[in-house]
Amino acid sequence: MLYLSELLIQHHELENFDELLALIDKVKKNERFFRIDVKPPFQDTPENWEDRLEAAFY
Repeated sequence: MLYLSELLIQHHELENFDELLALIDKVKKNERFFRIDVKPPFQDTPENWEDRLEAAFY
């Protein structure tokens, strides 16, 4: 299971929400489930951030 919090800890080089989406798209092939357990800490995180993260994973 891929946890958003673990992904953010492991990839502290991420600078914005779009980079996070690209990373999720890259690592999703190795994971079956995705748990959104924190809000991304980026200035450009949109209001519909949960929907966009789920769409990037699924």
